[in-house]
Amino acid sequence: FHKEDVRGFNQSLKNNIQDTIKASPAHSTMALIEDEPEDMDPWDMPELKDTGVPWSALDTKGKVLRVFVSVGKIVLLLGFLYMFICSLDILSSAFQLVGGKTAGDIFQDNSVLSNPLAGLVIGVLVTLLVQSSSTSSSIVVSMVSSGLLTVQVAVPIIMGTNIGTSVTNTLVATTQAGDRSTFRRAFAGATVHDFFNWLSVLVLLPLEVATGYLYEVTKLIIDSFKIESGEAPALLNVITDPLTESIIQLDQSVISGIATGDPEARNKSLILKWCQTFTNTTLMNVTVPGPENCTSPTLCWVDGNYTFTLKNISETYNVQKCTHLFVNVNLPDLAVGLILLTLSLLVLCSCLVLIVKLLNSMLKGQVAAVIKKILNTDFPFPFGWVTGYIAILVGAAMTFIVQSSSVFTSAITPLVGIGVISIERAYPLSLGSNIGTTTTAILAAMASPGDTLANALQIALVHFLFNITGIVLWYPIPFTRIPIRLAKGLGSITAKYRWFAAVYIICCFFVIPLFVFSLSLAGWQVLVGVGVPILVLLIIILIINMLQKRKPSCLPAALRSWDFLPLWARSLAPWDKVVGVITAKCCCCCKCCQAASDDQEHGVQESAEKNKKAHTAVYDNPAMSADKEVEDEIKIELKILKMTRL
Repeated sequence: FHKEDVRGFNQSLKNNIQDTIKASPAHSTMALIEDEPEDMDPWDMPELKDTGVPWSALDTKGKVLRVFVSVGKIVLLLGFLYMFICSLDILSSAFQLVGGKTAGDIFQDNSVLSNPLAGLVIGVLVTLLVQSSSTSSSIVVSMVSSGLLTVQVAVPIIMGTNIGTSVTNTLVATTQAGDRSTFRRAFAGATVHDFFNWLSVLVLLPLEVATGYLYEVTKLIIDSFKIESGEAPALLNVITDPLTESIIQLDQSVISGIATGDPEARNKSLILKWCQTFTNTTLMNVTVPGPENCTSPTLCWVDGNYTFTLKNISETYNVQKCTHLFVNVNLPDLAVGLILLTLSLLVLCSCLVLIVKLLNSMLKGQVAAVIKKILNTDFPFPFGWVTGYIAILVGAAMTFIVQSSSVFTSAITPLVGIGVISIERAYPLSLGSNIGTTTTAILAAMASPGDTLANALQIALVHFLFNITGIVLWYPIPFTRIPIRLAKGLGSITAKYRWFAAVYIICCFFVIPLFVFSLSLAGWQVLVGVGVPILVLLIIILIINMLQKRKPSCLPAALRSWDFLPLWARSLAPWDKVVGVITAKCCCCCKCCQAASDDQEHGVQESAEKNKKAHTAVYDNPAMSADKEVEDEIKIELKILKMTRL
């Protein structure tokens, strides 16, 4: 090699690289993520293709192996589903340990509960704290039975429990944020339940305050029928209780005792220590402050400075200790709750990911086609309208079997995500789950004692009638199925800006309820003074948005679009950049220590190489140095070429 030939070769290599860069189209990661074909409907259900070998092409050994693999997958799926349901049960217990006593304290403030809006918010917050609408409903029933709450005051709280229980499947949907299309469908399928509950409350709460609709109708039903006491069936609990009760058992009477003002309940632990007890009631002589405290004038006598009377005294004897893991652990309820919360969330997320992967591997080819056809096909004309109502009945029956609307809606959310169930079919299934969970509450209320049966059953019927009325409002006429359109809009936003899912959950289920609750504590005047202007502003914005889309000519020229507002007030794109910068800085902070140590090590290595070069430079051959320089330049150019290809 001559030096001039080497330089010419380098120059030609650079020109080739520049031509390659100019010829290749410019791609960006954001473009690959955000852009979609314009003719593609993002809500079309994907085709689950069968990538395996067809059954007819398999030999006998292959067919036997495939059968064994399929049976194994079904067994694994049932096992993961069982663990998923059990983890939801443990999650509910963990939330009760962490926030159960706080929930009881919230229910104790009767002056705040008399405000319907505050009662609604308290129902939401308490259900979020205990992660169980049945638990929060049982607290309300016990307070009504003991006379601390009237049925009218309890009606808004029951509405709130309906909203609070829908957060679980929304959280489950966030675990599918890895794939954009899957996340869009899963989040929309989960939030369609949220929007139904919120819209039903927006209509029925003012109606209840103005007319007492739910209270009057349920009272008429209670007065019209002679209902005898019964017992709620165990059903799925028979299968899940052996595992969950071996991990933790709770004393449900403690939260109800705090709510009803029992001073002894506050010092008790929620963790059940004794599973079998014996209560003995005997008539004994007791001292009382004065004759007015005697049980009756005939059973009262005075001996010196003491007054005696006869009273029934109950003493409880512990017979058999529980056998769960935390029965002998000397930890406070909060610590046990946090441990269970962490473990249950870990198991729940792991089971959900494995369930989705198993379903993706199982639902292929002919199997997928059959299942999707059964779940999403309507009956032939003119009976197509019947399909949705059958889906409602199926959702109610399945929820009645699993005895939890959270479990059922959380189970169908991943199916919506992978494209087995459409959102249009998931909507009536979710409505049916709302009805199913209320039928369980009705049966549980029928197990109440005779003197409290009427009030307990009326509260359960309020919950049932609330959901039935909501279905009448938001399902029969296709135009009124607004929750589907709202859920699809939110799903598209969260697919583009995935961080918005966390903002939605935090704002709708925590920030807004806490804000309304704070205003309620300040009194009616503050609540109306702050809440009404905000509500009027939101209604005006909603009306303007509708007119912009349908009749922009009715608006002034300035209001035909929101372009007069700054970009951050009408688009999430600037906020997305802020979130991206914050995320990048957090990642950089995590890498700083590693980078510093790498730089230090690299600096030591460079100094050693320089010393070595200084000692060998005198003996270098000039021709060999030129060759080395050429070789280094070629390596650099090849590296540049590889980077441009990426």
